[in-house]
Amino acid sequence: QVQLVESGGGSVQAGGSLRLSCVASGYITRDIWMAWFRQAPGKEREGVAAIDSDGLTSYAESVKGRFAISKDNAKNSLYLQMNNLEPEDTAMYYCAAASDSWGRPLLRHGVYTYWGQGTQVTVSS
Repeated sequence: QVQLVESGGGSVQAGGSLRLSCVASGYITRDIWMAWFRQAPGKEREGVAAIDSDGLTSYAESVKGRFAISKDNAKNSLYLQMNNLEPEDTAMYYCAAASDSWGRPLLRHGVYTYWGQGTQVTVSS
């Protein structure tokens, strides 16, 4: 069983930066994907970035060049560095994990079975 807890959200002006963290307990190293999703008011849940057990990453086109996903296996932690934030990035951000997953990580929420409680990111113009 995997438990995920996010932190690092907050309010920032457009052009600013935030770094989100996700601490995992009961971490499974075998063929695991970890990802960040977000959901804005009135919109569907959207995949933002994902990373597999080998460090291969996937990004939504809207955040490429601005966001970077990384992990620290020793600390069982996942991170999302968000730069050049835009008002459109405003959303609740969720950490997610999928076990027994192979290949390039997907940004489809149905693939992920473990979820954190979310952390709010608000970007003002």
